[in-house]
Amino acid sequence: MATFAVRAARMFDGTRLYGPTTVTVEDGRIVRVDTTGAPPPQGVPAIDVGQDAFLLPGLIDAHVHLAFDATTDPVAALVAADDAELLAKMRTAAERAIRVGITTVRDLGDRNYLSLALRAELADHPENGPEILPAGPPITPPGGHCHFLGGETERTTAALLAAVRERHERGCAVVKIMASGGNMTAGSAPPYAPQFSLAELRLVVDEAHRLGLPVAAHAHATSVIRDALDAGVDTIEHMSFMTEDGVDADPALLARIVASDTFVSPTVGYFDTGRPVAHPPAIVSRLAEIQAAGRKLFELGAKVVPSTDAGIGTFKPHDVLPLAVAQLVATGVPMLDVLAAVTSVAARACHVADRKGRISVGADADLLVTGDLLDDIGRISDIRAVIHAGVQVPTN
Repeated sequence: MATFAVRAARMFDGTRLYGPTTVTVEDGRIVRVDTTGAPPPQGVPAIDVGQDAFLLPGLIDAHVHLAFDATTDPVAALVAADDAELLAKMRTAAERAIRVGITTVRDLGDRNYLSLALRAELADHPENGPEILPAGPPITPPGGHCHFLGGETERTTAALLAAVRERHERGCAVVKIMASGGNMTAGSAPPYAPQFSLAELRLVVDEAHRLGLPVAAHAHATSVIRDALDAGVDTIEHMSFMTEDGVDADPALLARIVASDTFVSPTVGYFDTGRPVAHPPAIVSRLAEIQAAGRKLFELGAKVVPSTDAGIGTFKPHDVLPLAVAQLVATGVPMLDVLAAVTSVAARACHVADRKGRISVGADADLLVTGDLLDDIGRISDIRAVIHAGVQVPTN
């Protein structure tokens, strides 16, 4: 891999904002970060990114589904596709993500462990897609939410332990469990209802942690969020605080979340298709309260990792995360808090903070260069350069 430098007028390193900065990359890693405004070392070429360039770590989307194709009926499209067709769609989704600076994705639900196959493909071609942190098929009870992905598991000790061990043996980066019902699976439990008991969640978490794997829990229901905290999951996905007849973001529960070691991953971001966003009815009636609870978690200092659930509809393409960043800032969340949430905080949540989510010596050379975000957060879509694992990504 070539040695080169990136110079920018401003740099956000994952936690702090700096002025003129030069970052030198060698063999896929960052080897020098100079914030004095000095030029690159002699003989090291610099990528031309413009006088007003803003440099930040590559973005991390901590909840995507590469196997869902962001159409009006992604479940039907997935069920109709064979594995070769589905893998081809996943390649397209990965390419769409990398071109806007999403250099790492955590895939929280595929079929037949295809995200692991794609991860292996992309390892030698980082310009074609982000690094994938795969969960494989999510663990769900028979007939449960997203059972069509192949993760149906009997609610017995032996079956749950076997499911965790299989994911470890196959090389998954995380275990995903559908702790509550959801919105995409006909005949399964509603999102405000549990799918597993607290004892079953603890069993999965304890075994996953024994094997060195984090656990991500799909949890819409307030009662299930409490169980997920009690079980010690690493990330709680969606965090909708649903009850049967509304939303219950109890202040005591919010305070407990803030004080815990658990990261929370609210679902954010939408692409304007020119039509009303097609949220499920259970979400539509509760959306304002759900969004208010998410903002409150930011305000209270929770470890918030905004993620997109990319793929689940036409308004959720796999390149929607930069739009989500701008949309969050527009709601009043401070820009640097949002940028940290989708870089350094997300890296911690995904257990890759030793090499991702920051611009520092020794970290992976995953970089995004945009127009000046201090001038306009919307310029996060003004892509000047994307570098993944030290390789410049074609963005046109």
